[in-house]
Amino acid sequence: MDFNYPTEAEAFRADFRAWLDDHLTDEYRGASVMDADPEQLERLRQWNRMLADARYAAIAWPVEYGGRGAGIMEQVVFSEEMHRARAPGTLNPLGLSNIAPAIIEHGTEEQKRELLPRMLCGDDIWCQGFSEPDAGSDLASLKMSAVRDGDDFVVNGQKTWNTLGHAANWCELLVRTDPSAPKHRGISCLLVDMTLPGVEVRPLVTITGEREFNELFFTNVRVPGAALLGPLNEGWRVAMTTLAYERGTVANLHLGLRSKVAELVALAKETSLGLGRSAADDPVLRRKLARVYLDAEYLKLIADRAISGALHGRAMGPESSIAKLVWSETEQHLCEVAGDVLGPDANRGRWGRDAVYSRALTIAGGTTQVNKNILAQRILGLPRS
Repeated sequence: MDFNYPTEAEAFRADFRAWLDDHLTDEYRGASVMDADPEQLERLRQWNRMLADARYAAIAWPVEYGGRGAGIMEQVVFSEEMHRARAPGTLNPLGLSNIAPAIIEHGTEEQKRELLPRMLCGDDIWCQGFSEPDAGSDLASLKMSAVRDGDDFVVNGQKTWNTLGHAANWCELLVRTDPSAPKHRGISCLLVDMTLPGVEVRPLVTITGEREFNELFFTNVRVPGAALLGPLNEGWRVAMTTLAYERGTVANLHLGLRSKVAELVALAKETSLGLGRSAADDPVLRRKLARVYLDAEYLKLIADRAISGALHGRAMGPESSIAKLVWSETEQHLCEVAGDVLGPDANRGRWGRDAVYSRALTIAGGTTQVNKNILAQRILGLPRS
């Protein structure tokens, strides 16, 4: 499981850190596309273009498409340095990491030529139209229909829990094109212009007041046949390519979590309980802090195992499901410990926001129950009942 940073990765770190020091200013630092207003979006687009011009927007992409063909350890270093500098990501967190690899693998040359450059520099923002009200964890049960009519597909139906749909102008959309086929075999993938007539986006305002998620409604939307990604009725294979890259991001989950744990430990040392004692001196609180610290370090070990396996040519195994479980539950435990350490102050500011938002983490990206079933049946070999 152990690995060292090779010389090439450390050379990349030095170059990228120097670039960040020269280009990352306070107007960009800490910004996020998830809650950006129009003015912030334009600033992030400027940052995105700088990253793209320096070939830092999508370092894992092949060189011919504007990337660097970066290896695994360079990608690890990139994530570490972006987190260290509090540098914002691109306008296309889903497009560059998840959707673009599917276009590169399954798309036509025309699709690659027209879509990838605009995605890379942030001119286009992409979202995924996968989940539906009755097709979330069981994605293959999706019902959104696409019926061929001449040169077009006519699309009708609803998607939900769509991230960035309110800001996106393109969507990787899963549709059912053969309702008579088994549910995994009658699905196709379309690359849809969100400005087409009949597309309606309704933001879902979360309990934190944010508009990260959306519902998408398609009413007789005519999508050109050339928008088909991959063969007709083989969209499940395209979707699995997309989701495989999404699951690959679990190796970075520990970065933000461990940073927050370190921040809470520091706050515990500064928070007075009276009589000259800090929260960090209380044996009960110390035990809770130690537990959440160890859980975060365990998550890093899982990430290291996934990275080590990839370096040795092993496909992603149970690490993705285990990491998702540990990350989401530890995020919730961290917020609970913050309440114990900080008292009422934990209900305000970022800690207050995280305490509410963290409840969604055991649902989004695969529920805890589904992940446990996957591990029990596919890894441990336990019976379904």
